[in-house]
Amino acid sequence: MKKTSQTTADIRRMVKKSKRWDLWFIMLGVFCMLICLIALAALFLEMAVKGMGRVDGDFFMNFPSRRAGEAGILSAWVGSVLVMFVTAVAAIPLGIAAGIYLEEYSRKDWVADLIEINITNLAGVPSIVYGLLALGLFVHQLGFGQSILSAGLTLALLILPIVIVATRESIRAIPEMIREGAYALGATKWQAVQHHIVPYSMPGILTGVIIGMARAIGETAPIITIGALTFIAFLPPAPFTGTPPAGMFDWLSSPFTVMPIQMFNWTSRPEEAFQTNAAAAGFVLVLMTLAMNGLAIWLRYRWRKNINW
Repeated sequence: MKKTSQTTADIRRMVKKSKRWDLWFIMLGVFCMLICLIALAALFLEMAVKGMGRVDGDFFMNFPSRRAGEAGILSAWVGSVLVMFVTAVAAIPLGIAAGIYLEEYSRKDWVADLIEINITNLAGVPSIVYGLLALGLFVHQLGFGQSILSAGLTLALLILPIVIVATRESIRAIPEMIREGAYALGATKWQAVQHHIVPYSMPGILTGVIIGMARAIGETAPIITIGALTFIAFLPPAPFTGTPPAGMFDWLSSPFTVMPIQMFNWTSRPEEAFQTNAAAAGFVLVLMTLAMNGLAIWLRYRWRKNINW
């Protein structure tokens, strides 16, 4: 009896010690999070205070200029929107389809393990490597040139591993009973995937997609590598407005610039006014990223709301 009481006391002491370490770890995690949030908030507020005075209608509707007071981001934000459109069209369907195939249809053998390892490694490859690959493949070999199409496909390659990994992890999180219930009711493999697996995993997939798109919109190195212009005073042809069929896609072969490149151009100039322009452009870029994240959160909420487990 005495030995049992001593054992119980020892267990309580161990549990108490473990809880104390858990509390210290939680406090350390909260402290680190607060430091990151405070640093991020300070940088964002400094950028907002410095650049808010330049954010007006003319700033959005004017082309870049050698006069800082007349310079705007029209060609940059239009280029960013078009490049992101190409990136989304190329990467999202392909990445989701690849994730579904690898998780639901491929054989679980050494080939699948090798593919998974390579996809995981590709997610951590520096972006400049993708730029060099795109320079050789899209710009020179395929002849797309230094165009919106080349930029969009380059960024699609960059975020493709992220979308695939997010899709696979979201599908793995679906309980096995969902599949078993669908098969028990006579559903085929594709019907189970189409009507149950994909809808239930879509909130997680959307999270991965928006993380990838948020990374792509701020990338500079691969875009510079394939030849984005640092100064451009014209817009690409409006999408889908040319003479059909080929003329509707003239905008894909147009020269371009994007927001990070425009910011890089302005920050490389010594005049204080151009630094203010760069801060204003950075503020707009952050707002564009937050808008993308907000849209993803709203879509995820609507998707979860329509799911009946």
